[in-house]
Amino acid sequence: MNTLTENAGLYTDFYELTMAQGYYLSGKEKEQTVFDYYYRTNPYKGGYLVFAGLYDLLKILQNFRYDSKNIEFLRKAGLREEFLNYLKDFKFRATIYSVREGEIVFPNEPIVRVEGNIIEAQLIETLLLNYLNFQSLIATKACRIRNVIGNKAFADFGLRRAQGLGGVHASRAAVIGGADSTSNVYSGFNYDIPVSGTQAHAWVQSFEDELEAFRKYAEINPGSTVLLVDTYNTLKSGVPNAITVAKELEAQGNKLLGIRLDSGDLAYLSKKARKMLDDAGLDYVEIFASNQLNEYVIKSLNEQGARIDGYGIGTELVTGKDTGALDGVYKLVENNGNPRLKISENIEKITIPGRKKLIRYFDQDGMFFRDGILTADEERTDKIYHPFHKDKNTLISHCKAEELTEKVMENGEIFIDEKTPKEINQYLKERFKQLPDEHKRFISPHIYKVGISEKLLDLRDSMLKDIREKIK
Repeated sequence: MNTLTENAGLYTDFYELTMAQGYYLSGKEKEQTVFDYYYRTNPYKGGYLVFAGLYDLLKILQNFRYDSKNIEFLRKAGLREEFLNYLKDFKFRATIYSVREGEIVFPNEPIVRVEGNIIEAQLIETLLLNYLNFQSLIATKACRIRNVIGNKAFADFGLRRAQGLGGVHASRAAVIGGADSTSNVYSGFNYDIPVSGTQAHAWVQSFEDELEAFRKYAEINPGSTVLLVDTYNTLKSGVPNAITVAKELEAQGNKLLGIRLDSGDLAYLSKKARKMLDDAGLDYVEIFASNQLNEYVIKSLNEQGARIDGYGIGTELVTGKDTGALDGVYKLVENNGNPRLKISENIEKITIPGRKKLIRYFDQDGMFFRDGILTADEERTDKIYHPFHKDKNTLISHCKAEELTEKVMENGEIFIDEKTPKEINQYLKERFKQLPDEHKRFISPHIYKVGISEKLLDLRDSMLKDIREKIK
């Protein structure tokens, strides 16, 4: 599912178009380039990132073109007629290599590689960053939440608090990261995601009393009733009325599915509600919780012995709180067969030049050990090196190796099958088992080591030396 595909070519920043126009008017339109997508810092002060957004990106790139209305808009924006004539027949034809959606990745790794002429590769920068940065951010948040929830139910409740249409992609990413379902019907339909939801306080308030509201809801939904019990008083009114309705459902041959807590001290209320339900012979009735939840709150609830069977998580999930945005970047690394390097006063912002591939190495127990960045033509390497300190290196010749990048698109054709968010999550779950626990910690997680081959290190250092000589 993609929104805004009708005007996909306009899904960009204006400076991408002004640069593309400059390339065209400079006669550079046939120059072949390679761009890398990677990110610099793990979100949430965590130890990893869950990569997401790829298939949505590939689908919209199939429609990355300009119709007559788009051309007229760009004419009014000041672009030159020669370039507009070029855009009339423009289609995205570049080749894209990528790791799989749901893969666990780490800072400064080439996650996606785009190979194409300089105009098409440049024009998609904004769109690529927009799709991949956001969905990866939300998928990672959901994965962190799932890690503390365990096997309990986990629903995305975030659409009403999301940033506009971002809520559509947020729900997809949430399920990739580990959510079981979504309240977002639009995403449920378009991405084949189970939808879930009960009622809001307005339902209860619309009736003369709470018991009448509960009875009517159960009458309409006898096999799937979850009652919101905190509209007036959770323990004095909500739970007792829910118990009454549960007994009435039993008499009809049905069962109350659960109650939902949406305010107050969730640990305390859940334990009290559990005892009331159990004392009434309703041990099968589950307790669900919502209300500004995140991985830290849930971890605390677990430590307090809260009796909660499932969670609905909204704002903090779909907004990626407390990391406002993933710092993914898209950098030119090769032009017309020549490696390119960007240098910076900040050493971590110096790019790694040339066409590359990403290799994962596993220890004898099948756990992630190291990731290596090699030149695209290297078959293997025995050691990988710290990107800026050659004396720091790791022997990996004894490790099982797996290349993570594969061709996913060429000449407008997508080479991978579309998978549902649930299917992508199945892959993530298997990979997450292979990630050592020290990288999953919320507080000061261990840094996962990513190294580069000696050949790549020597290339980068040689280019750095040449550039610095020229600018003396």
